Order: sequence, then C-alpha cells, then structure tokens
Amino acid sequence: MTSVVAQRPATNGVTAAQNVLQRQSSFSSFPTSRSPSLSTRNNKSARSPQPATVRESAGSPNSSPNHSRRSSLSATRTANQQESNRKTRSQYPSNSPENHVEYILVASFDIDRGSVMEHQYPAPISGDEHMLAELMLPDQAHVRSQDWTIFFLHKDTSAEEEAKEERRERRRRRRRKKDGQEGDDTSVELESQDEGDGDPEEADETDDDFDEEEEESDDDEGIEGPPLIYVLNLVNTKQDNTAKRGAVVKAMAICTRHSFLHIYKPLLLLALEEYFRVPVPETLASLYNAVNSMDLSLMPRLSLLEGFILQASDAKDMFIEKFEQMIQQRMAEDAERNSLPSSTSSNMSPVRQNTQRYTLPRDTHEFESRVLYNGIPIPIKVPTAICPETVGDFSLIKLIQTFSAPHSTSPQPFALHPHLTTSGAYTHPIIVLVNALLTQKRIVFLGHNRPSGEVAEAVLAACALASGGLLRGFTRHAFPYTDLTKIDDLLKVPGFIAGVTNPAFAHKPEWWDLLCDLPTGRMKISHRIEGAPVTEGLLYFQQQQQGGLSLNNSSTGTGASLGAQMAGAVTGGGDSKNANADSTADSQFMESLLQSMANRHGEAAIRSKWRFWVQKFTRIAAAFEECVYGASALYIGAHETDAGAYGVQGHGFVWGDESARMRELAANVHRVEGWRSTRSYYSFVQDLARRWTKRPVRGIDFLHQHDRLRMLRLSHEQSAAIYLAFSRAVEEARSGAPSTGLADSEADLSTSGIGAMGLDASLEISPPRPPSEQLQYDTILQLLTVVPESNSGLFYISLGLFHPRADVRVSVVRLLERIVEHPAGRHFWASLGRFAKLAFFRVKREEGGMGR
Repeated sequence: MTSVVAQRPATNGVTAAQNVLQRQSSFSSFPTSRSPSLSTRNNKSARSPQPATVRESAGSPNSSPNHSRRSSLSATRTANQQESNRKTRSQYPSNSPENHVEYILVASFDIDRGSVMEHQYPAPISGDEHMLAELMLPDQAHVRSQDWTIFFLHKDTSAEEEAKEERRERRRRRRRKKDGQEGDDTSVELESQDEGDGDPEEADETDDDFDEEEEESDDDEGIEGPPLIYVLNLVNTKQDNTAKRGAVVKAMAICTRHSFLHIYKPLLLLALEEYFRVPVPETLASLYNAVNSMDLSLMPRLSLLEGFILQASDAKDMFIEKFEQMIQQRMAEDAERNSLPSSTSSNMSPVRQNTQRYTLPRDTHEFESRVLYNGIPIPIKVPTAICPETVGDFSLIKLIQTFSAPHSTSPQPFALHPHLTTSGAYTHPIIVLVNALLTQKRIVFLGHNRPSGEVAEAVLAACALASGGLLRGFTRHAFPYTDLTKIDDLLKVPGFIAGVTNPAFAHKPEWWDLLCDLPTGRMKISHRIEGAPVTEGLLYFQQQQQGGLSLNNSSTGTGASLGAQMAGAVTGGGDSKNANADSTADSQFMESLLQSMANRHGEAAIRSKWRFWVQKFTRIAAAFEECVYGASALYIGAHETDAGAYGVQGHGFVWGDESARMRELAANVHRVEGWRSTRSYYSFVQDLARRWTKRPVRGIDFLHQHDRLRMLRLSHEQSAAIYLAFSRAVEEARSGAPSTGLADSEADLSTSGIGAMGLDASLEISPPRPPSEQLQYDTILQLLTVVPESNSGLFYISLGLFHPRADVRVSVVRLLERIVEHPAGRHFWASLGRFAKLAFFRVKREEGGMGR
C-alpha cells in the first residue's frame, strides 16, 4: 500500500489560511485495509470534515438596505418572512481556512526513467511519487493529443477525527448548560479557548447556531471514513522533433476535496498550455492562487430536505429566496463597514455600489462565479446541491445507451447468478450492473483503445446509478482509472469498481465478477464468481412456497423465477426463458426509462427515475426484513408511526394486496439478501438512524400515507383520515402538537433492528422540537419530498378538495395555503392543474373564505 505525506512549508504567495496543510497528512490511492462496515459500526466519529464554520457579522437581513431584484421575487415576501429570523449560512464562507484546491501536480514521461513527477505545489507529496506519476500518465497516452483522468486519494485523519469528537463533546456540554443544567462559566470559557475562540460568549452563540447545520453536514458527507481527495488530471502530447520519441507528454492534476471537480477543466486546459510554454513552479503558483481565490461565499447552504427538492425540481428559481437573503446579509455587512468614518470617501452610496456588484442566479441549481487566471475571467458554474456518490460530470444516459443498444438488437443470455440475474438469463444489462453494485461485486469497465477519461466517466456514472443519491459506499472503493501495475493492491479491495484500458483484464476472470466492455456494449459474468449462500430469507420463502402460499398467479410467475434462480445458484443451470415473468418489474422499468430517453427527457429526469428505483428497492428491503426477521433496521420509528398519533397508522411500502406483496418480496429475495451484507447497507442504516433524529415530524409516514392515496382504493373515511393527518401535522408544527410518544424512541430503536445489526447503541435521541415557523417550514419540506413534481406533485393531495366531507375539504384548503406560502411549495402549487385550483377557490367561497 502506497502512502505519501504532505507537508507545506512557508511559500511565497500562499496565504496564512492555507497553513492548514502544514499538518502531516497521509495519502494513498487505495483505501485502508480495515473493514469499512466494521469501522462504520465501531468508529462513530469517522466522518468527513466540513469547511470550517465562520461567524458572520451581526447585520440583520431585515435592516439591510433595499436593492433591485427580479420582479418575480416580489410575490415571495410572505415566504421570506418564515426564515427572516434565521440567518442563511454559506456553503463556503469567504474566510474559511479550507482551500478549494489543495495540491497541483505535474508529471511527464521520460524515455529512460518512465513516468516522473516534475513539480508539486504548494508542497511536495513525499512517498511513492512514481505511483502518482503513473496514474497521471495512463496507458497509450502518447497516441492521443489530449486525455482526461480521474482518480482518488485516501487520507488518514485519525488525529482530526479525535479532535472533532472533542469539539462535539464540548458542544454537548454547552447544549446541556443552555437547557438548564447550570455549570461553571469558567469551564465554558476554557472550552471556547480550546477551540481558538477569543470571545467565549461569542463562541457559545456561534457554536449553538452551527450545531445543527454542522452535524447535518457531517451526516450528509458520510460516516464511511476519512475524506477523499479527488484528482482531476489532464494529459497533453505535443509533437517535438527535438525529443527522443518525437513528442513530449506532460500531465497536470488538480487535487481537491470538492466532488464537482469538473469545473476546473477549462482552467487546467489553459494552465497546462502555459506550463508547456513556461515549465516553472511559478506557473503552478499562479493557477493555485487563482482557483483558491474563487468566491463561493454567496452560495447558501441547503438542508438535506432542501437539497432533495432542488435536485428533483426543474424550477430555475427554486429557493431563490435563500440567494436573495445571502445578498441582503452581505449588503448589510458592506453597509456596516462602509459606514465607518475611515471608509466614507466615495460619492456613490454603498447601496448603489452593492446593487451593481451582487446579482441573483439565473438558475439556482448552479452558482455562477468566475476565476481570474492570467488576466482571463473564466466563468465557473458550481452545483448548489450535490447528491452523495456524485463525482465529476458524467452522463447516465450515455452509460445506459452504451449497454442497452446491443441488448435490444441482439440479446445474449447471461450465466445465471442469483444476485445478478434477478429476471433470468435475459436480465437487462443495466439491471445486472446495478445488482452487482448493490451486492458488492468486483466490477471492471474495460475500454480497450478508448481514452482513459471515457472509462473513468463510466465508473463514476455507475456509482451514481446504484446510489440514486441515497446509498453510499461506492465511490470510496471506485478506481476511475487504474492499470496492471496496481492489480495486487486492487484485488485486496472488496467490491471495487475499476476502469481500465488494458485488454489483459478480459482474460483474467478471477480478477473480476462482472466485466463491462465499453467498445462492444456487452457485459460478462465471471465463471469464477462466488456463489450466493443459502440465507434465512431464502429458506423462509422456500417454506412459504412449499406450504402452499400462492406467490404467483401464473406458471411463469415469481415461483418459477425463484426456483430458476435457486437452481442457478446450486447447479449453474436454469430455464433462461423465465425472465418473461418480470416478477421484479425491472424490465417494465427499463422500458419506461428507454422511452423517456427516446422522448429526449434530460439527464435530470433520468437521474430522478433512478432515484425512485433505488428508493423503492430500499423500502422493499425494509419490508423484506420485517417479513422474515420481524423487524428492520431500514425503518426507524416504526413504533411511532404505527401508534396513530395523527389519526393514521402504517409505514413502509404499499402493495395492493398481500399476494402482490409476497410475490414482489420473493422476487427480490436474492438481491436484498446480497445487499444486506454490504458496506452500502450498513452506511444506509447509519444514515437513516441519524436523519430520523432530525425529522421534523416522526409520528406519521408521509410517503406511506401518500402511497395509500395513490395506489389503493380507499373508503371516504380512510382517505379523510389521511387528508386530516397531513393538515394537522403541518398546522401543529407551528401552533403546538400533542405528545406523539417520543418517550418510546429508545425502545423503538431496539425493536427496529438497530441493536441486532450491531450499530452504536449510544445513538443520541434528540428531543422533540418546539413548535415554530421553522418547524412548520421543515415539516412542509418533509411532505414535499414525497410528492416530487416529476411524480404527480400535489395532484393526489388536491383530490381532497372533492371529498364528500366539508371538514376534509376545508383542511385540504388550509394545507394547500400553507404550501403556497412556502418558498418551495409555491412551485408545486404552480404546477398543479387548473381544475384543482378552481376547486380550491370554490371551497374557499363555500366556506365563507375560511381558508386559514
């Protein structure tokens, strides 16, 4: 295992804030040898570090001067008032000690010495520099004028994790003191000084403000281990008759913690051209200072629910209010600074100056900035909200088309494997790929005679495909590009996803479980793949089938498919035509997906569809665990949602009847059982447990109840209970709600399977949040996440406007009014059909305008 140590000496042009790299940091191109699942369960503090939270000046957004803004924002004044008392934080504060880019590397190919590292800035990365140089100069790089490569470096941050845990403990003590447990003020002062805060009172206030957001950011970034360093590498070949081989090959790489590293591509193109002309360290210093001067301080930090909604929406002004508030806060700070006697020298007012400087984004999905490099302003667009496991710029559409076209024109059977061929030998290749990722198989993308950037893009797209923005554990063990020299280290990594260009990998089936050949668009399951073990879930459904339980309605149903998969697991045989049953509905899903692509639906729509597929799979897995094992670690708070605090009960996925439920569970038995022993499963359980403690409303499963409206034929009383529960949950979030049984939270954690899974028993159970405007804001967000605009939106909720009971109609009107006032909800209301809107106003008239 190769590791390198980063040390940053004092360097001209390096600001004092960049001295954060002076601490020793160990890097490796391969993850540590410890088991990810074990480290996840045993090391609670193993989280990725966030950009340091920074205090902002005390200027109130309400007192900031007015400035010109888009006319469309004038209608959102009411919505803005909900958050007026809470400061919007920046994702990347301007005075954060974290740099956008940590290292810049340059490597070249020497005919005598091979790949060599020429320069590293701002400090040398000692260790195996040859390994890094080889990664930067992929195979056959000299035959192309240009090629891109992406690879990851793993950082050992044990000391940082210990320090972070100490800071968390200090914040817990402050929180307990604030809640009424009196303590010694001196101890609080010492704690603040330990963190480097000069003013203890200011430190307390700042930490309290950032506690929730920092912990939420930690949860979002993951609990799998140390953070990754993402490396974007550009290779150029210049013809030179004076060189030994007639050409000069050089590569320049940017090392960053940002997963959106594709934004640096235009800068690398310019910088490498400049380096060919002036191959000196000052060229790297110029690039380093330029990229780290990029200003992202006006990009607001979105909560987890806000990020989900933004990613699922096409509205270009979704959460524009947050950008507006960031500008208002900045203008207030500027006005405060400009009001000082020493700075009042300009005839133009500060308000007019700021009005010219700050503009709202044209599309809130991207934050527009620029980098001034060598006098050239380079426009940069940074994604506002990023899904987990999303690295770089890739195309799911391209990946799906690559392997779908050969399968549709000339289908070829796969060798049966229970975890992979869930619909028989003719399972769609993309489903085989996702199954392999979910069950942690070794996957190789082979691109013989293709640029290394192409295989890297396929690897990154595959990770995002299986993640769906919900699951983790893929990119950490992904190698977008690697070669034969690192095969020994690669084979030590369980469930890797690697991109290669050397055809020798195709002749070594013992190295991989699934080979994805990009030039031909074909996949191959290795005959050396490990078989699926017999599990308790498999035996359970075998017994159900043998006991006469009807798992299928036809001779080619799930029972036949299950038997074929079982036979394939034991003997390697089976009837390949059993795929016609499509018990898992995967074939139907792929047909709808390909139809969407044929209709030219965009990349965002395809990613949204995959997100729904992954979400459905996780919900089926939770129902599977409850069916087989009696409880599920994938559903936290089942005891509360089944208690009927809001007048409705139930949780989890919804089926039309019991036979349909058993058929689908039986069809997914192998896939679910294979997933349950993987690192992505354990990470997901941890994520769910932590997010549950921050859920605005815990006594009702919005998704379950909405699915009942969407999928079941309910009586008037049953549907009325759901509509009234939705309205009550939103109203009581602001005005006050009765007890929802939170005292049973700890018992629920044990019964939901967390204790059985061996997870941290000391998981903190947060107390219920007091009613407030902010809680209502978050509750509406929680409701909107289950009714995305791309999946019917508010349609099924609006059907309550036609309910026979007058009180239900009035409650739905009140609920929709709260949604209309919400910054995100107003977009959902705008996409609602005119017929429903007419019913809304008719009910208001009938009830004498009692809409509030």
